Amino acid sequence: MIIREGGNTHVFAIAMRTRFRGITVREGVLVRGPAGWAEFSPFADYDPPACVPWLRAAREAAYDVWPEALRDRIPVNCTVPAVGPEQAMAVVTRSAGCRTAKVKVAEPGQPDSDDLARVEAVREALGPSGRVRVDANGLWDVDTAVRMIKLLDKAAGGLEYVEQPCATVEELAEVRRKVDVPIAADESIRRAADPYRVVRLHAADIAVLKVQPLGGVRAALRIAEQIGLPVVVSSALETSVGIAAGVALAAALPELPYACGLATVQMLTGDVVAEPLLPVDGALPVIRPEPDPDRLSTFAADEATRARWMERLALVEELT
Repeated sequence: MIIREGGNTHVFAIAMRTRFRGITVREGVLVRGPAGWAEFSPFADYDPPACVPWLRAAREAAYDVWPEALRDRIPVNCTVPAVGPEQAMAVVTRSAGCRTAKVKVAEPGQPDSDDLARVEAVREALGPSGRVRVDANGLWDVDTAVRMIKLLDKAAGGLEYVEQPCATVEELAEVRRKVDVPIAADESIRRAADPYRVVRLHAADIAVLKVQPLGGVRAALRIAEQIGLPVVVSSALETSVGIAAGVALAAALPELPYACGLATVQMLTGDVVAEPLLPVDGALPVIRPEPDPDRLSTFAADEATRARWMERLALVEELT
């Protein structure tokens, strides 16, 4: 990717509706290339080497053609942040027909009772036929994970799966042996030097794949083909430009047994396209929306933020 000023490169800053993953404002860079618009938006705690796959994903989006789509709609889950029960119910009820909810748990500073109350509220909002999954972002130790998974499974009336209950692959494998709820691996794949260890150690039942951290749609599709686990495609809290890449991956998978975690644009207070990628009847269309000039202007970052992101992009480019 060649950095260009003017109409080809835009730095955005969009406030979050609720603090999520410690973030209150989502920032990143949009770049226009021959194949379309691309997003580069690694989180602030990623150093330049960790950002390299994110840049590869942006290059692919800007310069290459994505794989052929095998479906035209992608079923998605709504995402419930670490909020109180009433807010959790509200997220579900305004989720545009999503019948699956992913609930954040293990929020630092919150007691276990908050997680249980949140999951109970989500189950009530979804009704008995909806699916509930939880995500701990690797923050539990093994004993806590085993205890909480059993309690949350009961509170949910049955969990679909628990995502990344512990930080290491070895811990995931131990938890998986001790609980009946399926285990999904996220960070143990996208932040690992060897994403296939989860299979060799029998540490997961499901693979959660995110396009930007894995280096692009085709790179993620190769992992999906080789890892031999059912796949859930999830977002990295992108704008609709970045979400379109996740949609492209989900559309290209031979099988898609689970709802995908791609309905996250609604967690932002705005978007850079006129018609954001938001669910309708619980699904996203397989499209590639174009940024709107007025919205690019509305959500343009200030000069200091722009300079910081352009410097960051340049540092990562030097590594590729």
